[in-house]
Amino acid sequence: MELGDYYVDYDENSTYIYRNNNDTISQSISLTKTTSVRDSAWVCLIVVSVLIFLLGFFGNLLVIWISGFKMKKTVNTTWYLSLAISDFIFCALLPFNIAFMVMEEWIFGLFMCKFASSVMFLNMFSSIFLLIIISVDRCVSVVFPVWAQNQRTVKKASFMVVIAWILAVGLSVPSMIYRDVHNNSCFNNYPSQDIHKTIAVSRFITGFLIPFVVIIICYSIIILKLRNNRMMKSSKPFKVMSALIGAFFFCWLPYHVFILMELNRHKYDHNLLTTGLKVGTSLAAANSFFNPVLYVFMGNDFKQKFRSSLVSKMRRAMEEEGRTTSRYLSRSSSMDNRASTHI
Repeated sequence: MELGDYYVDYDENSTYIYRNNNDTISQSISLTKTTSVRDSAWVCLIVVSVLIFLLGFFGNLLVIWISGFKMKKTVNTTWYLSLAISDFIFCALLPFNIAFMVMEEWIFGLFMCKFASSVMFLNMFSSIFLLIIISVDRCVSVVFPVWAQNQRTVKKASFMVVIAWILAVGLSVPSMIYRDVHNNSCFNNYPSQDIHKTIAVSRFITGFLIPFVVIIICYSIIILKLRNNRMMKSSKPFKVMSALIGAFFFCWLPYHVFILMELNRHKYDHNLLTTGLKVGTSLAAANSFFNPVLYVFMGNDFKQKFRSSLVSKMRRAMEEEGRTTSRYLSRSSSMDNRASTHI
């Protein structure tokens, strides 16, 4: 009965179904036609979706080209490349959902219904798992700089990326199982409400709550470790990744809040849930194009950025993160070496 698995659930003529053990329909909810105000909001949502597709598709394609082919392979570019690939795959499938919104019927078959929804959660889980890995990497680099300088390699970073993707694929499987097509509508067809609640809550815990706690702990440790360090005051270390993490939680929090509210839909106004889920879904989708935008505007001086090419802006932003980490590791390593000579 989930209304929020991206736009494919927002068909005003669709029926949301639970099956009993005999695979017969035990409950159905038919949604009414939209008013003129909701029609206008629907048009705005379509326009926003098209903009997200254009910015996200070409922006992430550019990041893939820069980090994958134009820059030296480093641990940081490995993170950026994987994030961009995740967002690019999601944006590449947005036209299917946009077409569904415009035509108000799903014409792409059962496989694409299941696949498009699964990619949404693949994008969510892969992004947040990568942000966890990045946060832990930053924390270890600050707390154990000597060890990190010797152990942070591209090979190990690539291995962690593969693990993150495997976990993300596994957690995206429920969409492949329970997504269904009926009367030209793509929707969630759960066997029972208990399964629906289990899946929704588990997605919130594994895709938001636990990552939020881990990332907050990591960055709290980083701030405490660097608060008296001049580097913290002058070069604003890790600001690109901090912005990426902040953008992820800003984009995904409303989605999860309204999905959990929808589990107890009888307690809330239907229009509130419908509007909230649409806004939350749009914000979640918007996260797919925030990354390349942040690469452009989180580098060096803002005015200077407009005097250089777009490629140079992104490349400089990504290189700046690498230089910041390297400087800190080198400085801490040299301090530890000097200290060891006096023992």
